[in-house]
Amino acid sequence: MLRLAIIGRPNVGKSTLFNRLTGKKLAIVDDRPGITRDWQRAKATLYDLDFEIIDTAGLEETFNDSIEGRMRQQTEHALKNADVILMVIDGRDGVMPMDRHFADWIRRQDVPVILAANKCDTKAAKSGIYEAFELGLGEPIGLSAEHGLGFSDLHEALEPHVRAADEKAAALALKNEGFINKDDALESDDEEFQNFDEDSGVGYGDLEEDPEEAEKPIKIAIVGRPNVGKSTLVNALLGEQRMMTGPEAGITRDAVSIPWEYDDRKLTLVDTAGMRKRAKVVDAMERDMVGDALRAIRLAQVVVLVLDSNQALERQDLTIADHVIREGRALVIAMNKWDEVDDRQEILDNLDYKLDTSLPQVKRIPVVTMSALHKTRLDTLMRRVFDIYDLWNKRVPTARLNRWLEMMVSHHPPPLTQGRPNKIRYMTQIKARPPSFAVWVSRPKALPETYEKYLVNGLRDDFDMPGVPIRLSLRTTKNPYHKK
Repeated sequence: MLRLAIIGRPNVGKSTLFNRLTGKKLAIVDDRPGITRDWQRAKATLYDLDFEIIDTAGLEETFNDSIEGRMRQQTEHALKNADVILMVIDGRDGVMPMDRHFADWIRRQDVPVILAANKCDTKAAKSGIYEAFELGLGEPIGLSAEHGLGFSDLHEALEPHVRAADEKAAALALKNEGFINKDDALESDDEEFQNFDEDSGVGYGDLEEDPEEAEKPIKIAIVGRPNVGKSTLVNALLGEQRMMTGPEAGITRDAVSIPWEYDDRKLTLVDTAGMRKRAKVVDAMERDMVGDALRAIRLAQVVVLVLDSNQALERQDLTIADHVIREGRALVIAMNKWDEVDDRQEILDNLDYKLDTSLPQVKRIPVVTMSALHKTRLDTLMRRVFDIYDLWNKRVPTARLNRWLEMMVSHHPPPLTQGRPNKIRYMTQIKARPPSFAVWVSRPKALPETYEKYLVNGLRDDFDMPGVPIRLSLRTTKNPYHKK
């Protein structure tokens, strides 16, 4: 699939265009320049064209180790993954000196280029389109990402590149199967090529029978307060400088999803912005950043809460952990910067106490001490992630559940209701992810919350489900004689 990288100087509307083509609000958009810092990739559609699109930070004329210099490095790294460059200028501003500088740089790259003048929703922007010819990157396309104008022209310019990339991918697939071209494949007596799709270059049978294609990757959200080492952890796991890092707090802004494979398992890592206390979030952009992080938690299967071991489990950490549990996600706590801690046992004892007193609804949350900077105990962290994911998907047979329920009730019956027994009749698991159970009770509203906790704690201990949220739903059978 073709990869299209959007580049240009800051504040020309790259992220707006990225969101428009992906059909989702994946990148934060703001009037201030330099909002996007890390590049991110997503699937995009333009009419009948399917491709991948890469949003990048604004190109800066900075080559030092400042934030702007690191942003430039991230953009250059993103271009190494691109098949086509879409250079965007601001049509209302016209061609700026920085546009000329980067146009010269782009011409030296061995990558096809499409030039677009954005924000062309007024007559005043037409002069900017004419000026863009002087950049020497071909005929410019006038469009408005915000209002969806000019996309038919973009489609016309992009179509030959997408078709060529699709044909190249199909030819490579045939070569891997031992065929020289598509005609040879069609002449094959193999049954898997009897239903060959001439447009896509693959067989229908392959798509239906390959179980690995149907498996969705495990989505892991990396969350925490600012400057605890979330992006450093992502880079350490990937083994490359994928996310921008540094001593400054709040470098990461967008929630960036990164496909990854570990131990033959498909994963998606989602790096998120640091989440401060709600009272301190007064800026609209930061509210969007926190909103992205909360959405990443909601869409994840496993959430890794990264803590600074020198300031472990502060009030904001507990707030984030409580939100993860209420969302029903599997939680792993990563104690980062463990190499900087002196009195380690005191830190662990304090952590255990805070978890027991502040998060009593989930017992024995897995905790991993590690260092993202020095890449220590990363394998242990991933083992805990896989273990908690398997528990989060756990199912208990109904027959075994009801034998257990009978034992629990006989050992500790529910309290009487108006002098009569409140019978617990039946129990079943209604779903996993997280484990959720339904219990049929004569009078569900009269069953005390303490008794529900008694059942949940028993489920956790007797069926070995530590660290995952367990949901219990009380139900009753309908009385046929009610209101008659």
